[in-house]
Amino acid sequence: MIESIEQIVKVAHDAIDDKLGEDIIVLNVGKISSVADYFIIASAPSERQVKAIAHNVEDELKKNDICVISKEGQDTSRWILLDYGDIVVHIFHDDERDVYSLERLWKDAPNVDVDNLA
Repeated sequence: MIESIEQIVKVAHDAIDDKLGEDIIVLNVGKISSVADYFIIASAPSERQVKAIAHNVEDELKKNDICVISKEGQDTSRWILLDYGDIVVHIFHDDERDVYSLERLWKDAPNVDVDNLA
């Protein structure tokens, strides 16, 4: 059973990794944003894989009674955003990730090593 935000982050990260998401980055944005505590950013080389990754994140979190509050981008699968309140998951097509470069936009947010999360 998931008991902390950090555990949700770990489950979402692992769900992305299971579907071969690339360049997975977890940012702790809690001290610099009121939007969320964590952003998880990843990418994939095709729309099909972007969609598969997003579905896997939803499925794995739903198994733990964590339901997505809002989702965007499912139609085009170029950038799917899954909003879980304290955690926002961004799954990009490789080309879109280069364009939007969220890592650069949120460069003041510290990277999180998921292996050190509870």
